[in-house]
Amino acid sequence: MGDKRIEIHGNMKYLNALNEEAVKFGKIKSVFAEIIPQTGSLQRQQADTILTNVTHKILVRYSAGKDITKEMQIHFQGHIFEIKYILNPYFGNEKLEIFVQEVLV
Repeated sequence: MGDKRIEIHGNMKYLNALNEEAVKFGKIKSVFAEIIPQTGSLQRQQADTILTNVTHKILVRYSAGKDITKEMQIHFQGHIFEIKYILNPYFGNEKLEIFVQEVLV
């Protein structure tokens, strides 16, 4: 597939200090991908967060990405991408197209 190693982040269960099950956001796995820039513009959000409408298309093998959901994030070389939608346009479940927006904090 691609030559870029991306990290998939999402909610992970863990035991807290009180030995209770809790959830935190963290790295779930790493996969190889191809990252293709698409378009761009900037928007200023609350608390000085800049949300870019720079959308990228990220291609991953279906077998590596079939458990990726819209609630997760993709991290690559210090960049954080929010998943907007996921398509499976290929016959035979070969690849997934993940469309994302980069978030700059």
